[in-house]
Amino acid sequence: MTLATGQPGTPPARTGPAVELTRLRGEVVYLYAFDIAYEMSRAPIRELLGQPVAQFVPDASKRSPRQSFFRPQMVRLPPVERFGPRGPVRVERQIKLLPVGAVSITVRVPFDVDKIDDLVCYHDLRFSDGSWLYDEVRDLAEQVRQALAPTLIRPMKGIGDEEAYTVFCFNAPLRRADGDPLPAEEWFRSNRRAVASLLTEEPDQRLLSAQEADESSDRFFSYYENDIVIVDWDAAVIVDEPRYFDEVLYIMELANLQLAELEAYDRILDDAVEKSYRDLAGRRFKSLRLSSTQRELREIRIDLARLQDELSNITKFFGDWHLARIYQGLATRFHLQEWQKSIDEKLRTLDDLYQILRQDQTNLWMIILEASIVGLFVLDIVKSLW
Repeated sequence: MTLATGQPGTPPARTGPAVELTRLRGEVVYLYAFDIAYEMSRAPIRELLGQPVAQFVPDASKRSPRQSFFRPQMVRLPPVERFGPRGPVRVERQIKLLPVGAVSITVRVPFDVDKIDDLVCYHDLRFSDGSWLYDEVRDLAEQVRQALAPTLIRPMKGIGDEEAYTVFCFNAPLRRADGDPLPAEEWFRSNRRAVASLLTEEPDQRLLSAQEADESSDRFFSYYENDIVIVDWDAAVIVDEPRYFDEVLYIMELANLQLAELEAYDRILDDAVEKSYRDLAGRRFKSLRLSSTQRELREIRIDLARLQDELSNITKFFGDWHLARIYQGLATRFHLQEWQKSIDEKLRTLDDLYQILRQDQTNLWMIILEASIVGLFVLDIVKSLW
């Protein structure tokens, strides 16, 4: 058994001698995450876009404990036949619904190519009729948003920016030209520059610097001789048996969803902090406005704390440290920790503003009470003199 992982700061692994392979087969998996609402109703959904809704369960294997995955509701749409860059392809689509108000759309497109460079054109997939996969997915997301409208709490007015992630899945075992199996790590090291150009969407790998090739393919994880996972910030490569693709893809999908939701939370907090600053600067001594702002800040703090907890729970892996390592590599590439810190800092800013508002309201009531006492005292004197 081979166990390896790329670590930042280690000496760069240069591309070794080229290894001639038989044809490369597999599928390109496109992961799109959309934030469509503040929250989604917990009531189960029976049907979506004319298809039954079921609970997602990843394929079981000895590397994935049965109780370690969050299981969202899922819809499989009928496959469609399209003409891709290299002929007719069967496009499979899948939709997952998360209670945090997010939707993940997965599109799978098979490939059969001679070399890695032939896959670069699959990053921004365009069909023979001139349509782009990206536009079709956004249209599908809008249909899902409209269909789910009755279950959405504080829905978005329209489909906003998505988080997209492209995964190139190669069927293992890889084989040399003579038919002998080739270990995945050996294949990776002998084709590192080509893999890096695929991850960075660079058509001509000769133009890629050695530094960029090393950096973009720096985080890689291997468990068996036949498998390896290389992750970058917007694309990844998986070499494994097809039956094991789903469990790794699901981790990537959840990390991508986390990034989309953290960005959405960050936008909400930006608006809340800016509004609070305006209220503090322009309406400091208006009691009614202070009460309204305090209530809004309190609701935002409570809601975000709950949603953050739910978002963290969907990526708890118990008992599988290899999958957890892959998730940690993705979290580092996506800068999830930095996003989380940014949100925590803005929450602390809201807490400070909330305390300032409370102090202002307390001071305002003290002024009112003191003025009332003085008014009663003056009234008593006037009454006595009268």
